[in-house]
Parts: sequence; C-alpha cells; structure tokens
Amino acid sequence: MRVISGKLKGHPLKAVPGTNTRPTTDKVKESIFNIIGPYFEGGIGLDLFAGSGGLGIEALSRGMDKVIFIDRDAKAFQTIKGNLASCKLDQHAEIYRNDANRALKAVMKRDLFFDMIFIDPPYKLQKITELLTIIDESNLLNESGYVVCEYSSEISLPSMLGKLSKVREETYGITGISIFQKRGGGESEWEV
Repeated sequence: MRVISGKLKGHPLKAVPGTNTRPTTDKVKESIFNIIGPYFEGGIGLDLFAGSGGLGIEALSRGMDKVIFIDRDAKAFQTIKGNLASCKLDQHAEIYRNDANRALKAVMKRDLFFDMIFIDPPYKLQKITELLTIIDESNLLNESGYVVCEYSSEISLPSMLGKLSKVREETYGITGISIFQKRGGGESEWEV
C-alpha cells in the first residue's frame, strides 16, 4: 500500500494487521480520486471505517486541509496513528476510536461540515444507507461536497436518499463504488 499521488506520492503505508480490515486497492483508490479530484484546494474530510487511513491520507496528499479519521478497531487506530506520523500529517488530522454512528453524532455537536466523506465499512457490516440518511438529515455535507461509498459489488445503493443524489457508480471486481452529492449542490459533470 502506498500514497498514489500528490505531495506524498509513493510514500508507503502500513496495513492493519490481521484479516478484519480490507484495504482499498490502489486501483480503486486511484479511480475514486480521478473521479472526485484529482486534487483539492483545501477542505475538510471525514474517513469513517478508516482502517489504515489510506483514503484520508490520499485526500491530504492531494490538497485537503484536514481529515478526521474514525475506526472502532484498536489495531486500525494504531495503524492510522503510525501512518499519519510517518507521513508527517499529524497536524492535519484528528483520529478517534469510535463507532461510525456515534462519531457522526459527535461531529454534529461540533457543527462541522465536510467537503468529502468516505464510507468504507467491512463488507459484512453494510450500514451505508443508514449512515447516508444521518449525513443527509444532519446536513453534514457542504454544498459541493461528495460522499464516497465503497461496498461489496453484490449490494445496490439507492439513487436518491433525501437531498443526496448518486452521481456516479462504478464496479471493480468485488468492489462497488457510489458517489453522492447534494441535489442543488455543486455542478457535477457526470451522472449515473
């Protein structure tokens, strides 16, 4: 695993030890960022089910100002911490060992709004629709922001959820990707 592009291009990242975490492959990561970026002029991101922190670190490397990393697994928490330190990104990140639903409630209390939210739960623990509903109802996404969902390609996500609209859907082998934006938000150059 490595950072694909940006100021940290090629920097190696450690994977979470064990088999509980499935890292996003470099091919899928590159595809995601080619769709939503590929580079950013600041902004804040939220990486739910962060695992090794690869998606959030990629966003920081490509120009995001700050990313909040959430994972409830102790090994993942330590891996994210180590990867951020080796990339010298500690000052651009917050890491919390927490459940995704509780983490969303915590950020709501802080009145935070995100330019990018990554939802990449374990394939056997699909709660994406529930999390998208919370994000929509709590208005956690900035007008031109994106929610990037990664899931088993056997699953299908709705094309609309509240004010969130699916603007792109891709399949890479066993991995499905859906990208949502707010309706009436930023202009999207692609549709499903």
